Amino acid sequence: MRRGTFRDDTVDYAAVGATQAPDLMQYPPERSIPAEESWRIGSGESRFQTASDALLSWAAQRGAGLELKDVRPASGPMYSGVSFDGEGNAIAPSRTDADLRYDADGTPYVGAGTTIRVDGRVKGLRADAVLRVIFAVEEPRRVGFALGTVSDSVVSGEESFMLEWNDKDEVWFTVRAFDAPEAVLYKVLPRLTRRRRRELFTRYLRAISPLYSTSA
Repeated sequence: MRRGTFRDDTVDYAAVGATQAPDLMQYPPERSIPAEESWRIGSGESRFQTASDALLSWAAQRGAGLELKDVRPASGPMYSGVSFDGEGNAIAPSRTDADLRYDADGTPYVGAGTTIRVDGRVKGLRADAVLRVIFAVEEPRRVGFALGTVSDSVVSGEESFMLEWNDKDEVWFTVRAFDAPEAVLYKVLPRLTRRRRRELFTRYLRAISPLYSTSA
């Protein structure tokens, strides 16, 4: 089991970790638009392991058409602080050193405290941003992480990506997010924030699950 949480003042929003709040959809952070989708992407350990490896090697971001230009793991020993369980409850702090892993291209896997820069467009809308991995969870039946905005994004907020292999042998992929418009156009037209989020969710799903390789 490996858990990691990274929290400091470099993200540009206050509600760090709020994607794990059970009542996110009812009580999102101020000014933000919440979103949540959950899909069954198969069953069995093999499906879970394959999806987990893809998720932790940034497949969701790449599959969304975002280019990873700079991936910087946290310097020094990784701090494992407060993480969250499936109910959104805080888990006691601890410390651990985690060995870095790399994909075939030499890109470091997801790790708490990692900073990444992504560039791209979503339905013609800019999706450039600097992001920070707020927490990372690796458990026998639950794997995921959250990304928070640091700078250069049209929205401010957080998104989490969680995979769960449940007691019914089903594998579920859940993405939760909250976005507060930052760019002037998004403040004037909030529907653009929702449009951007819907498209990102669709692309994340296609990237992680072979069952959804085409649009519904």
